[in-house]
Amino acid sequence: MTNKFLNKLKKEEKLELIEPSEDICNSYSEKSVNCLKSAKLLLQNNLYENSIGMSYYAMYNLLLALLFRVGIKCENHGGSILLLKLLFGENDLYKLISEAKKERIDKQYYVTTEKDEITKEIADELLNNAEDSVLRLKLVIKNLNNDAIDELRGKFKTI
Repeated sequence: MTNKFLNKLKKEEKLELIEPSEDICNSYSEKSVNCLKSAKLLLQNNLYENSIGMSYYAMYNLLLALLFRVGIKCENHGGSILLLKLLFGENDLYKLISEAKKERIDKQYYVTTEKDEITKEIADELLNNAEDSVLRLKLVIKNLNNDAIDELRGKFKTI
């Protein structure tokens, strides 16, 4: 199922190898920092649902930074997150970002009858997870060298 999904994205040209780019990596890293700042401000101002979305995007933008650093362009959230698990073996980060994505979708697209305390707890937890994920993803990016990038690109071709 996994390979079928990624192959479908490849056929639709929503997933492809491109030239690795430190510039695009840096741009998405900056977006990630701004989303994290926004998530904190929104949480402090009791805008929990919006904070949840920004926490997710802090993680997702840094994931995109990592992919562009390796030279992979993916125009699908689920596909990008799946690559984190399949290419980088980051199962814990995969779970954190997947859960954040689910919460973001729930809060962005659906009306809830949850009590504010529950939503606040979720927003707090997601912000903590986002801060943790961002640090861990930055470390993955920092540890990339040309050999590692070549190896990941080769692995991508077999998926």
